[in-house]
Amino acid sequence: MKIIVLQHIKIEDPGYIKDLMISDGAQLTTIELDEGETIPNDLSTFDAMFCMGGPMDTWMEKDYPWFIDEKKKIKEFVVDLKKPYLGFCLGCQLLGEVIGGKVAKTNNPEIGMLNINFSENKQNDPLFSKFPEKITSLQWHSYEVQGLENNKNVTLLASSPETKYQIFKYQSHAYGIQFHIEVKDTTVSEWGCVPEYKNALEEQLGQGALEKFDKEAKANMQNMNNYSKILYSKFKSDILKIIN
Repeated sequence: MKIIVLQHIKIEDPGYIKDLMISDGAQLTTIELDEGETIPNDLSTFDAMFCMGGPMDTWMEKDYPWFIDEKKKIKEFVVDLKKPYLGFCLGCQLLGEVIGGKVAKTNNPEIGMLNINFSENKQNDPLFSKFPEKITSLQWHSYEVQGLENNKNVTLLASSPETKYQIFKYQSHAYGIQFHIEVKDTTVSEWGCVPEYKNALEEQLGQGALEKFDKEAKANMQNMNNYSKILYSKFKSDILKIIN
């Protein structure tokens, strides 16, 4: 199993899901875009693409010119090659943009341990059918995907009060997930060191919010790890068609 992982900051990797992939013996090719690494021209050799979060936003192509090639390669992988894709947070937004949606500022940022409500579409979805109707997961975003309502290739799977497209599926092989279930015990404290994340957190929740957020995340970690196990297992068996 060969997976290409697109990262926009080193501390935002696939987290707990990465541990599961490594224990499975998956071949991971990590591209650290913010450090100048480039995506290979030949993507046909990869079985799947994971695209992770980051402190930048999709419209910042002047500041991060590598976004231009990244969007092109994601579109090639998902639309042309029709290969499996999982995008988290920024990776979710990049998928939404390349399939014809737009990324816009949310009315209110979603930062904290917050609820996500699944739609009835999850009942027949290969990745999320085993999830409960509502979950609590880590969120840390101020932008969201919009404008996919008329795209017949898109299925809405989950929403929250501020974000309609918390989870969406493109055709049957590509998923955008706005929240973070891939996190580990160290995630909040590590992300809290990123100025953009810390500022957004304190603007939303007040000074000193990081410690409280960290405790809440750790209190919910077992559930999030279990959701990651389900997601990864179903991604292998139903999307990649790899059965142990």
